[in-house]
Amino acid sequence: MTLFKKILFSLVLVPASLMTMAQGNVPTAIHPPVGTASKGESVSMTIVNKHINYNGCPADYRDPYVNSPKSANIHPDGTKYYVNSLEGCATVVYDMKTHERLKVINYKFEDKKDSALWSKPSEFYPFTHYTERLNTFMGKPVESTFSHGGRYLWIPFYRRTYDLNAQDPSAVAVIDTRTDEIVRLMETGPLPKMVACSHDGRHVAITHWGNNTVGLVNVASLNPEEWFHEKLLVVDYVLPLNYSLTEPVDRDNKSGYCLRGTVFTPDDKYLLVGCMGGNGGIAVIDMTTEKYLGRVLGMMANVRHLVIRDGYLYLSVNKAGYVQRLPLDKFMKVAQSMTGKTATVGGWQNCKVGEGARTIELSPSGHFVFAACNLASRLYVVDTRTMTVADTISVDSYPVGLDISNDGRFVIVTSQGRGKQGGNAVNIYEVKYAEPEPVLENTDGAAVLELLEGGQPEGPASAENENIATAPTRDGDFPFIYWLGGGLAALVVLSLILFRRKQVGHKA
Repeated sequence: MTLFKKILFSLVLVPASLMTMAQGNVPTAIHPPVGTASKGESVSMTIVNKHINYNGCPADYRDPYVNSPKSANIHPDGTKYYVNSLEGCATVVYDMKTHERLKVINYKFEDKKDSALWSKPSEFYPFTHYTERLNTFMGKPVESTFSHGGRYLWIPFYRRTYDLNAQDPSAVAVIDTRTDEIVRLMETGPLPKMVACSHDGRHVAITHWGNNTVGLVNVASLNPEEWFHEKLLVVDYVLPLNYSLTEPVDRDNKSGYCLRGTVFTPDDKYLLVGCMGGNGGIAVIDMTTEKYLGRVLGMMANVRHLVIRDGYLYLSVNKAGYVQRLPLDKFMKVAQSMTGKTATVGGWQNCKVGEGARTIELSPSGHFVFAACNLASRLYVVDTRTMTVADTISVDSYPVGLDISNDGRFVIVTSQGRGKQGGNAVNIYEVKYAEPEPVLENTDGAAVLELLEGGQPEGPASAENENIATAPTRDGDFPFIYWLGGGLAALVVLSLILFRRKQVGHKA
C-alpha cells in the first residue's frame, strides 16, 4: 500500500470511531490502518499486515475468504497460521512470513462422498429433530486446537447448516497440518465452541455451549481411525432442546451455562470449563475418575476464556472487561474439597481492560497477557507482575479471537463483527518487548509427537502406554527392517572408524 493510500484510508475510515451505532452507545466500527502503533514502554505493538473483506476496504489487503473470522491458531512450528471463517464455512491457511494465503479448507460435506471420513457413531449424540441426509451439510468453524505436537488441528462446527437452532449433534473436523486436508470427522454435541488437548496428548475435550455438556475424545492411538468418544460429562443438567425448525432462536444466550473457556491443569488431572451464563463460575471435572465435581464461584460473572501459566489460573470477564487471576493451587484446593454443587474462592487479582474481554493469551515469559476486547475494539496488554495495563492499541471492530507466536513476536487478532457492523478482519501485530522473551516450548500434545518420531512414553509401562507405543503409524510397523537397517548402519560406521585409524597411522 502506498503512503498516499494509507493516509487516505486513515482520514476516511478512522474518524468513524467518533460516531455511534443505532444500537445503544456501542461505537461505530473502526478500521485502523496498517502502520498503526502503540507507545507502551515495557511492550509495544504495530499493525504490520491485515486480511480484510468489508465494503470499501483497501484492495491491497482484501481477502474474499475472510467472512466473520472467529479464531486464529499459529502452528507450533511458526511456519503458518489458520483462521476460522465462521460464515464462510472454511478455514483459511496463511504463510507466517509472507502472510500469503496458502490454502482454503472448505467444509461442505455430502453423505456418500465423505462417508469414509466419519468415525464410528457413539451413543452420546442422538439426533432428535432431523432424520434425513444428516451428514450432508456445511460446517461453521468456531475455535480450534492442535494435538500430537501440531500434527493435527481440531476444528468444531457451531452447527450443521441445516440445523437452524443448533439443537442436534454438530461435528468436529480434524486437519492433518502436513497436507492441510481433512482426515477425520467426528460427531459432537450441540453447538460446540471450545476445544482443548491434554498435555499428554491422550484426550481432546470439546465443550458444548448448546446444552451444558463436555465430550471427551480418546486420541491416545497414533491412528486417527482408532480415536473414539470416551465420555460425555454433564455440568449440573442437560439443557432440554426443542426449538422451532423454521424460526431462529437466540442460541448465543439461551444456552444454560454457556460453557466456554476450557483448559487442562498442567498435570492433566483436572479439566476446567468457564461458564459465561447462569450464575457463572468454573466447572471442574476430575479426569482420573472422569466425573464432574461442581462449580467454583468467587470470580466475576461472565467468565469467557481460561489460561493456566506459571502456577496461576487466568480468566477473562467478558461483559465488565477484566482480566483476573488466582494461584492455581488455591483454586484447586477449594475445587477438590467441594461437597456440594458449588464452592467459593476469594482473593482474585483484577485488572480492568476494555469491555467485552474475549480471548486471552500470555507471552512466552508469562509477563504479559494479551486480551481481545470486543466492545472496546482494542487489544490490551496486562503486565502480570503488577496486574496493570502495560499497553493498548486499536483493532478492527469487533475482536474476538487471538493467538501469539511461540517466540512472542506476533499476535494475530480476528474481528468477527456485531450484526452488520465491523468484522471481516484479521489484524497481524508485531510486538516489541523492553526485555527479551524466551521461545515457548511446544506443549500441544507433544508427548504423543515423541511417539510418532520413535520415542517411548515416560514412566513405568502400563496397558495404556503399551497401546500407544505399539500403535501402527501410517508407514506401518516393521521392527525387523528397523533392526536390520540399524545393524547395517553400525557396520558402516565401524568400517569408517577402522579405515580412519589406518590413515592416521600412516600419516604419523
